[in-house]
Amino acid sequence: MTEYLQINILPSFWLYFANFVAIIKTQNTEVILVSPELSLFDETPSAPLAIVATPGAQELAELIDKRLVALYNSSAPKNARIKKGSFLVEAKCPRFTNGDAKGMILKSLRGKDLYVVCDPGNHGVTYDFFGQKVPLGPDEHFADLKRIICAAGGKPARITVVMPMLYGGRQHRKAGRESLDCAVMLQELQNMGVSDIITFDAHDPRVQNAVPLMGFDNYFPNYQILKALVKRFPDVDFDRNHLMCVSPDEGAMGRNVYYATVLGLDLGMFYKRRDYATIVNGRNPIVAHEYIGAPVAGKDIFVADDMIATGDSIIKLAKELKEKGAKRVFLSATFSLFTEGVDKFNDAYEKGYFDAVLSTNLTYRIPELKDCSWFIEADISKYLAYIIAAANYNESVSNLLEPFDKIHALVNNHVAKK
Repeated sequence: MTEYLQINILPSFWLYFANFVAIIKTQNTEVILVSPELSLFDETPSAPLAIVATPGAQELAELIDKRLVALYNSSAPKNARIKKGSFLVEAKCPRFTNGDAKGMILKSLRGKDLYVVCDPGNHGVTYDFFGQKVPLGPDEHFADLKRIICAAGGKPARITVVMPMLYGGRQHRKAGRESLDCAVMLQELQNMGVSDIITFDAHDPRVQNAVPLMGFDNYFPNYQILKALVKRFPDVDFDRNHLMCVSPDEGAMGRNVYYATVLGLDLGMFYKRRDYATIVNGRNPIVAHEYIGAPVAGKDIFVADDMIATGDSIIKLAKELKEKGAKRVFLSATFSLFTEGVDKFNDAYEKGYFDAVLSTNLTYRIPELKDCSWFIEADISKYLAYIIAAANYNESVSNLLEPFDKIHALVNNHVAKK
């Protein structure tokens, strides 16, 4: 007679139980494996969680840490409450006066699931170099990241780098005798033992082909940007008669196609006519912006790009949209660099060229932005906390990668309130 044994088993243990099933079947016992719905604490984490911030990334790391502590404490059973109030492990990269530096981690990371947060775009961090204050550039930030990984000494169970804005991301392809910085960076990290990269809105995600055996998760803050938009502008209408997406150039078409598809909006595009016979500051100068698409007159316009650097192109684009009769122009970018300050944006805003700039806290923002009424910041720390928690428990991140349902719920809720 066959006996039945029911075992409630977690998905991560299916492979482990394969041999167990074979053994029991030889004893005339049939095993029924039942996998329950997953929640955060259904499983044991892959390893105890630890977060380290490189110089310049402390602000974002602290926000993520607060979100994670709240998430774990609210979800865990009472007898499994976190006794410490933080996952952060202090680390430093002190420098000598000649510019040499070293990485220091002030607590053991042996056996930890380590997440190193790095912001290569934070030029607000300085160091003393032969008596002068020198800002850290992307190269110095990447060197500090490698120092921290080196200081960990191979002791963590797993190392994941959280680098929202990829180092060298703008130099993602070769043209003639040029370097390929981003690809080399990824290969260096892989060789140092990094298993995964968590990034946002990669300038060209195909750069991950340089490391096919390393995890590369490229997220987008689409939901958070739209949530910030409706909070500031509750009268915005998400229908093709009142709102339209316009791509600032060919490279940003994918982002704007996504917004237009999810929201059911019309799509237009500007393409940049460049003077390829001339090179200015390493680039071919833009001669003109040409618009392709449906009329924008009388509609709100949503423009999405990965970053705002000097801002010259996007201000010209906004001006042309207003000249074509656009009602309001909302400019959005995952990374708000403002490499030449905010004066030109203040001037353009006063002239009515655009109505808001929406961005995130994924990289350093210059202090002047705090005084700009046109700047709207979306906090991404909660999103990052969920991403890290899912990875720490070896859960699938597919739902986190695709916010389609959340965006639809946001829009439906917004429409219901109007």
